[in-house]
Amino acid sequence: MMKVFQAVLVATMAVIMPGAATLAADDVVIVYDASGSMWGQIDGVSKIEIAREVMADLVNGWSDETNLGLVAYGHRSEGDCRDIETLIEPGPLDRASFIGMVNAIRPKGKTPISASVQHAADLLSYRDNPATVVLISDGVETCQADTCALAEQLARQGVNFTAHVVGFDLEDDAHASLACIAENTGGVFVPAQNASELKDALAHVQNVMDLQPITPEQAEPEPEPEPQVEAEIELTAPASVTTGASFSVSWSASIHPEDYVTIVPAGADAGAYTNYQRVRSDTENRLTAPADPGLYEVRYVLREGGRTLASAPVEVVEAEIGIAAPEQVTTGASFSVSWSASVHPEDYVTIVPAGADAGAYTNYQRVRGDTENRLTAPADPGLYEARYVLREGGRTLASAPVEVVEAEIGIAAPEQVTTGASFSVSWSASIHPEDYVTIVPAGADEGAYTNYQRVRGDTENRLTAPSEPGLYEARYVLREGGRTLASTPVEVVEADVTISAPEMVRAGTGLRVNWSVSIHPEDYITIVPAGADQGSYADYIRVRDKLQGDLKAPGEPGLYEIRYVLREGARTLASQDLEVVEADAPLDEGAGLSAPAQSSAGGTITVSWTGGADSADQRISLARADQADFSWIVAHKVATEKTLELKMPDEPGRYEVRYLDVSGRSVLGRAIVEVK
Repeated sequence: MMKVFQAVLVATMAVIMPGAATLAADDVVIVYDASGSMWGQIDGVSKIEIAREVMADLVNGWSDETNLGLVAYGHRSEGDCRDIETLIEPGPLDRASFIGMVNAIRPKGKTPISASVQHAADLLSYRDNPATVVLISDGVETCQADTCALAEQLARQGVNFTAHVVGFDLEDDAHASLACIAENTGGVFVPAQNASELKDALAHVQNVMDLQPITPEQAEPEPEPEPQVEAEIELTAPASVTTGASFSVSWSASIHPEDYVTIVPAGADAGAYTNYQRVRSDTENRLTAPADPGLYEVRYVLREGGRTLASAPVEVVEAEIGIAAPEQVTTGASFSVSWSASVHPEDYVTIVPAGADAGAYTNYQRVRGDTENRLTAPADPGLYEARYVLREGGRTLASAPVEVVEAEIGIAAPEQVTTGASFSVSWSASIHPEDYVTIVPAGADEGAYTNYQRVRGDTENRLTAPSEPGLYEARYVLREGGRTLASTPVEVVEADVTISAPEMVRAGTGLRVNWSVSIHPEDYITIVPAGADQGSYADYIRVRDKLQGDLKAPGEPGLYEIRYVLREGARTLASQDLEVVEADAPLDEGAGLSAPAQSSAGGTITVSWTGGADSADQRISLARADQADFSWIVAHKVATEKTLELKMPDEPGRYEVRYLDVSGRSVLGRAIVEVK
């Protein structure tokens, strides 16, 4: 129905065109529909995308002499009938700018057709100059205006006003309301239902304005088919190759890069293939011979149609391979295997149970370009075969019987060890260097492990005891199969560790911590908030082989714990509470020391105390706050007196008054004094 209607319109234009002849050199403004309905789709593509593409083609074909402008509507707001904008003033055509402007339009709003055409007419000064408007719209007026009446008015008032209309994807009953704009102004109306028709419609409008006759394109006569010339390919391959072997094949030319060369049984159907190579742009490559002896063909095959262009006969003969291995090996042991020749580098040698299916494998080694390598015996005793197996087809070319016998291994470890402690373990022999010794809970499943050591070529090493007390086993385990060859019981008992440190320190200051024993050198001492989770840590030190070390108190006052933590399992073995006070808080260890918090520079303060020690050498010292405990600016030996006058330094800063038990090497009291 639509095509019939369009044909009528085109015929009508032939009558209208003489009236449009004077418009050839007029300025032209395209009124572009950017209403929300342009997001509708035709054949899966939005109308706005179709319009952009067609507009680009249109503009690229437009005459350089045309002064072209662009007006859009509905592209800035969703419900505004005033949303009309001049995007390009009429002027010399800048194609790139024009296309870029069209592509930037994002449909949103209503369809104010009448106001937009009026806007374009005013832009062209239609009352004083000939003016042409091309309206492209996919809908009818939605802003309560009479498009037909407006067109009559513009035609009547203008010098020579013409509007051409392209209705894009319109319903049939909507044609009349847009067609009247063209009819009333001497223009043309052309509907379009898809991208192709839209392109034709705009080209038609362009032809009308340029006064070019509309001549349907004459179909180009179909060219006479060229006689097909058979490609001639010469194929070269060896007359005889060994089963599974890689061999060279060459061809005289590549017709298409996706054609391929392959080897198939002689007389196989066209299109059959086994091992193959794409010809690409090459003239030679390598194929792999089938696993079974017989008569074959190497073929050059067209990708298109699977037609064979050339072939060469190839006889595949049996490979003669021998393999040698020890008659008897130990479970899990590494042993040597050799073979007489390598047919293909990806073939492999393996050891499998006697009589296993063709293609079966366990431990294996690719043969590469070698004639010997090593395999690992299975974990279970029994009768086996060492096999040479073709990669092509998994066919066994040679085999040798191997008996796998039980290994005799002994293991020794302490009957009792401490949680987290390092202890020695030894074994009688190493079956395979990747076997390992480990300690696991008594009765743990085969293959279980915790802390372990590879046996390498050694017969002793060290393990670390678990962090939880209980009954365990030290085991010698085969890498092959994870089978336990030997074990001995080990009881893990609780470690007895104590820790001592100051109970109260100032924030950010150092403190010394002592512990009774080092279980493992990688265990550590740390300070954490009271009640922190097991394994948490902040500032810490490794215990190594020492019994004391220094930590730094947290910067925030609060309750903390000093902990001794096992590396194994991060279990806390001992802890002590620690209170961290403000950085300038006084500390008392029995002296009852008292001093003012502040002093003027060079001023004198009175210091008092209530306690002390029984030692012979006790002193009141004044030191910088960051000085070591037993270094000072000035120190006064005290006896029975309980007060002292101290002259403060001239330099402002933080100072500390200390009560020192010099004989006992302890600090019995501290007080910070800020000198300003």
